[in-house]
Order: sequence, then structure tokens, then C-alpha cells
Amino acid sequence: MTQHQRLLIIDFGSQVTQLIARRLRELNVYCEIHPYQNVTDAFLTEFAPKAIIFSGGPDSVVREGSPRPPKSAYELGVPILGICYGQQVMMQDLGGLVEAGQSHTAEFGRAWVKPTETPIDLLNGWFMDGTGREQAWMSHGDHVSRLAPGFEVFGTSPGAPFAITADLSRRFYAVQFHPEVHHTPNGATLYENFVRDAGFTGDWTMAAYREEMIANIREQVGDSHVICALSGGVDSSVTGILLHEAIGDQLTCVFVDHGLLRLGEAEQVVQMFRDNYNLNLIHADESDLFLGELEGVSDPETKRKIIGRLFIDVFQKYADQIEGAQFLAQGTLYPDVIESVSFSGGPSVTIKSHHNVGGLPEKMGLKLVEPLRGLFKDEVRTLGHELGLPASFIGRHPFPGPGLAIRCPGEITREKLEILRKADAVYIDQIRKHGLYDEIWQAFVAILPVRTVGVMGDGRTYDFACALRAVTSVDGMTADYYPFSHEFLGETATRIINEVKGINRVTYDITSKPPGTIEWE
Repeated sequence: MTQHQRLLIIDFGSQVTQLIARRLRELNVYCEIHPYQNVTDAFLTEFAPKAIIFSGGPDSVVREGSPRPPKSAYELGVPILGICYGQQVMMQDLGGLVEAGQSHTAEFGRAWVKPTETPIDLLNGWFMDGTGREQAWMSHGDHVSRLAPGFEVFGTSPGAPFAITADLSRRFYAVQFHPEVHHTPNGATLYENFVRDAGFTGDWTMAAYREEMIANIREQVGDSHVICALSGGVDSSVTGILLHEAIGDQLTCVFVDHGLLRLGEAEQVVQMFRDNYNLNLIHADESDLFLGELEGVSDPETKRKIIGRLFIDVFQKYADQIEGAQFLAQGTLYPDVIESVSFSGGPSVTIKSHHNVGGLPEKMGLKLVEPLRGLFKDEVRTLGHELGLPASFIGRHPFPGPGLAIRCPGEITREKLEILRKADAVYIDQIRKHGLYDEIWQAFVAILPVRTVGVMGDGRTYDFACALRAVTSVDGMTADYYPFSHEFLGETATRIINEVKGINRVTYDITSKPPGTIEWE
């Protein structure tokens, strides 16, 4: 991506650093996130950023040994924007003062920022609604108590007298809040002002990504053969078609049926690819292997690790049968990487393990091809449009690699999976009948590890409870529950109980992300 104007995001460990990248990608600005410990003087020289953003982070700049950027970052002559911890780093490094958290200066959650009398370009489009203030999302305990020389105040909040600051001569900007999150509604405007001030023209698009990634794949693979892990979901479908466009018959797609798919999904996926694309496709029914290994396992992390190990074993088996196979391709996305470990090994906290993150065991003798590793889900869909995939491919709700295993909390059994498949099919049918499918990011049923007493007719039942889940989201990193009407929920619950033997109670999950995750495990 060296031919693009490039922005560097230095990651100090914030859980929402990736949302900064999302805001910039929406502006067609090419950016990369790198953890602070990897950003050296030599790195900065080679990367040659046109601007830099310092992310937030969980540490305290007053602590000895706390994360810092290299001093040379301030000497490049490029604009810098510090966010929350990033603001405090700038102040501490450049001669200001930060003090440890005190109750009257800490802010967590929504806050109202008001401007000072002097306008600046960074705030064009802000404070325009007649109220003279903007909602922002704060999450800080420490606070700036003295500005660094050259900085002035351009916005304040009740707990942050230096909420927006800038050294205009050096084009250094620093804000105490998080403009990247949805709870700062006008945050995207601030980022747009920053990148336009830095001279970015918005030269990065999915069309450009497609051409560059095809060239990268050809260079990486050469004359070797590639096996692609195909699930039929959006990510693996786009990966497979992108690889097919890049290397043609050097690609073999392996669709693994692990016994954890939705109702009729294996048949649909195989037909979908064989009818639409002339590519090498192996349908591997390995359901007995996976379900046998998962028998009696209830811990969610253990489930994920078993599934990941078995996927590797299965692909190894088929790789051994394909002459010249040296690469394994998979549809790993940026959020997968962020939630498993911080991107490029940064300091943020691991949320959960993803079966397709973490590299391959040496015994495989295969190297990874992950052309979507730096993309978010909505970007993958845009890339799918660029590749000409049918709308039915691109518009499918996300489906996790571990499949129904993580929608079946507790022990997995064939009986519970069969009940879950039927309930899920009814639920999705209801969503489609009501014309809601495209409004929802992801919807599914989870079967709960509990049986409840019910009454059907004059008889007593003692069957499973299930939970319906439906969320709206932009990038999968944050999500809100979908506000179904009570009529829809009542109708759906009635259908599931009447049509699916084994369920006698239906609940609706109204947890947002955070604090929950989209999936149940």
C-alpha cells in the first residue's frame, strides 16, 4: 500500500483503536495501526506517514515506564492528533503536566463539550445545532493540569478544562474524549477535518484494494497451489473469489462440513459455488470427527480450540492430497484479530480466541494467505461488490467459523443441534417474511443449557429454553439489539414452540456490545 497517502495510528492499547481506523477508511484514507513498541525511529522513516494519530489506552502517563511514542514522531513535521491517553502523552512529552485521577476531574460516559471563543478548522461543522455544545464520550481518570508550551484551549467539558487543545503552528491537536465511538455523534466530522488539514485526498478505495491485493497474492504465491478454507459465509466467499481471480486453477477450495452448520447450509453452499463459479471445490463431510471430539465439552474456549485444531488437521489431510499445495487461505478479518490479540501484538486485552487467528503449526508445512486480514465486515461486502459476487452472497448475515458450537452454551449434543437448527430456520424465516433481514446485521437462536417446565394442552413439558438474538452494527465491533415489536416476538415465539419439538420457552436477548459480545460464546 506504499503508493497511497498513509496515516499511522500508534496504538497505546485502547479497546476502540480499531474504530479510529474505521472512521478513516470511511474517508478513503489508508491507515495502519501499529503498537507503540513497534514504532521506532527506523519504522517512522520507512513508513513515512503523512499524519499520525495517538490512540487512547488503559495506562497512566504519570507511571514510570508508561507507553510513549518515539520523540522523532514530533519532529517529522506532520500533523498529529492525540486521543484521550494520546492527549496526555503529548502534554507530558512536550512540557505540559498530567496528574493522576481525582474524583472531580474523572469523566466516564457522555459529556458535553463547549467551545472557546476562538474557532479552528479542526472544529468546522461542530457546535452548529444552536445549543452551543457537542456530545462526546469520555473515559479518563487522569487529567491534563497544564498545557504544553504552544498549545491553546479550544473546547472544555465539566471534567476536562482542556477537552480540545491545539498547537496550531505545528498542527498538533489533542482531545480528551473519543471521537471514534458512536457516542460522539459528530466525531467523524472531527476526523475528516483533521485528515483534510493534513492534505489527504482520499485515494484509497476497495477498487484499488482489489487490484493491489491481487498483485500481492500473485507475488506471495508464485506458481504454488493454494487451499482455501470455504464456509460459504461472506468472508470466505470473498476470499475464495479474490484468490480465484488472482491465481485461477492454482486454487482448490475445501468446504468443511463440521456438523455445526445451519439447516440445509451444506447443500446450499456447494450448489452456490458450483453453479456460479468454475473453481476446484472439495466437499469434506467431517461432522463425525468434530462432534466426536466435542462430546462432553462445555467450556467455550476449549470448544474454540478443539474446532481450530480439527480444522487444521482436516486441511492438512487435503493438502497432502493436492500436489504443490504450499499455502492455506482463510477469511480472517480485522475484528477477529483485534478480539484475539491486539493487532500486530499490541497491549490491548484479549477478549476471546478465534479459531482462525494465531498462525499455523509448523507440522503443516503450509504458509498463510489472508487477503482480508486488514478489513472490516462492511469493507469486505464492498469488495464483494467489486468482485461481482451475487447480492445473495454479499448480504448474508455473518456466521462464525465454530458454527452452532458457540450458539449452544454448555455441552453439545446432536439432539440439541437438531433442535437449534430448526428453531433458527423458523426465526430467520420470520425475519425474512417481515422484510427485516437487510436491516439486521446478524440474527440467530441460541439454545440454553437449561430445561424449563411448561404446559402444552393438558400435558406438562420439560424442554429447552432458547434465546433469540438480533443486532444492528456497522463494523461488528459495537452493536445494539434490534428493536423488534412485541407482536413480532410473540408471533415468532409461538411458531418456534409449535413447530420445534424440544423448546417450550423463548426469550429475546437485549444486550448491546459492549458489555456483551454478539455471539453467546
